[in-house]
Amino acid sequence: MQKSPSRLRFRSLRNPEFTKRQKTSSQKRMEPPAFNSQDQIPNIRSRLFIVWGILITAGMGLAINLYQLQIVRGPKLTQQARSQQMVNLRPYTPRRLVVDRINNVLAVDRPVYTLFAHPKLFDKSNQQMAEQLAPLLDKNATELVKTFQSQKSGITLATAVPEAIADRITGLRLNGLELIQKYSRFYPAEDLAADVVGYVNVDRRGQAGVEYSQEKLLERSVQTVRLSRAGNGALMPAHAPDGFLHFDDMQLQLTIDSRLQRAARTALKQQMEKFRAKRGAVIVMDALDGSLLALVSQPTYNPNEYSKSDISLFKNWTVADLYEPGSTFKPVNVAIALENGVIKPDDMFNDSGAIQVANYTIRNAQHNSYGRINIAQILQNSSNIGMVQIIQKLRPSVYYNWLERLGLGQTVDTDLPFEVRGRLKSQEEFIASPIEPATTSFGQGFSLTPLQLVQMHGALANGGKLVTPHVVRGLIDSKGQMHYSPDRPKPRQIFSATTTQKVVEMMETVVTEGTGKVSQIPGYRIAGKTGTAQKASPNGGYIPGARITSFVAILPVESPRYVVFALVDEPKGENAYGSTVAAPIVKSVMETLIPLEQLPPSQPVNQAAK
Repeated sequence: MQKSPSRLRFRSLRNPEFTKRQKTSSQKRMEPPAFNSQDQIPNIRSRLFIVWGILITAGMGLAINLYQLQIVRGPKLTQQARSQQMVNLRPYTPRRLVVDRINNVLAVDRPVYTLFAHPKLFDKSNQQMAEQLAPLLDKNATELVKTFQSQKSGITLATAVPEAIADRITGLRLNGLELIQKYSRFYPAEDLAADVVGYVNVDRRGQAGVEYSQEKLLERSVQTVRLSRAGNGALMPAHAPDGFLHFDDMQLQLTIDSRLQRAARTALKQQMEKFRAKRGAVIVMDALDGSLLALVSQPTYNPNEYSKSDISLFKNWTVADLYEPGSTFKPVNVAIALENGVIKPDDMFNDSGAIQVANYTIRNAQHNSYGRINIAQILQNSSNIGMVQIIQKLRPSVYYNWLERLGLGQTVDTDLPFEVRGRLKSQEEFIASPIEPATTSFGQGFSLTPLQLVQMHGALANGGKLVTPHVVRGLIDSKGQMHYSPDRPKPRQIFSATTTQKVVEMMETVVTEGTGKVSQIPGYRIAGKTGTAQKASPNGGYIPGARITSFVAILPVESPRYVVFALVDEPKGENAYGSTVAAPIVKSVMETLIPLEQLPPSQPVNQAAK
């Protein structure tokens, strides 16, 4: 009988031999291994030594690194940390104001804004934005739309938006516009005193006028301070030193009077337009101390828009250009001759209309003769012949030394920039050629600046002293208290007071009886001298048909103090002379000067009119 597989399997499981083998195998697996302590001790020690070695090495590494950080690199790391925690800050310091003698503001720093547009952020159409901005920016709306379409962001619409306009733009609450504040130099009087004040460039550096020459006085001295910075980079005001944002209230005050400056400019422009002149200038000086009450040059420029102007206008030509003074130099020559005793006030001379000097024939401007005339009449008629005869009484070497004493061939020590040196022949050439003293006697053959001529006439007005012409009075505070006044050279005595008073009285006859009659003002004694000179050519000789007309006045004669000078370059027309072009300008300026300086009449008006 065949046995079933299940039964066979059951028996095999119950097989005693099989069960015994299975039990023995299980006991072998469950029985723990034997432990030998003597064999394991060296292994534990070696592991400890390894761990200790690692720890000691790590500790030594940390100690070395700590030494490097704290001792070797400590100072440098400390400096780096402080540089991250501290910031050097130089607060913005506006330039000092420039004011005139009556505290009218001529130059001031003001906040302005740069306006940027970001069309991608507009929540209105380009047309709507343009229509709202155009009136404020004084621009065409159509052009603004094209500007908005040029790019999506970062469009500069205006670079100097005034604060008032910026406030109006902000009030529109338009998205996509950005205003960035900055400071800009502003000149409220615009071109009125540009020749004196000058301008500053985009880097806030003076480029002309007192903005350039007085840079140190206009820049406030502010020290750089170190402030702590928080972890997020914000400044910590608690660590700011006391008063680091305090600025002084000093202002640079000038001697210029804006009222007189305006009157002089108006009169000058009228005559220049009438005679179609190339350029002109007016200078008014207080001869007692050399302060300039007015200094006008035309054409000029607007310092608020200097980039639109011709660069040649930035130099004030009354100090930066030379010219031959002509007959306005004759009174100075008379003073030289009187001071040397070679003539007397009542001396007579014969003007035949021409005089021979070496190989040259010298004539009067009108080619006429005046016969027997005294020195006052020589000035009245502007006689070249009479002046040559006066100077011929002086030895050329003596005459030349006097010209040098007056400063010819030198610069005038003034506070206006870019002044040039006058031109005078060398002493050897001057002495060797008789024609040189002769032409110099009536103001030709040498050159000087208009300001230098005014300085010399100032010596006639103040009793014979050469003073320093200047426009800077000093630094004053907001209460008008003077804190700093520039040191100037001491006035040099050139002529005696007796000599200068005689010359001024002779010049008075030019106004009462001679070529300066047009400058008369009822009740006031005025001395003057006209000048109509040929214009020298840069290439030598003279420019055909070109002339420079001028007139200089000193008032009041009984107590001379003020010098008023007008110069017009290349006036057109046959009637263009010092008496017709420049003298009316001087009269107009004096009519403004008299009430401003409260000059009393020299005599009653009724008596003066008789």
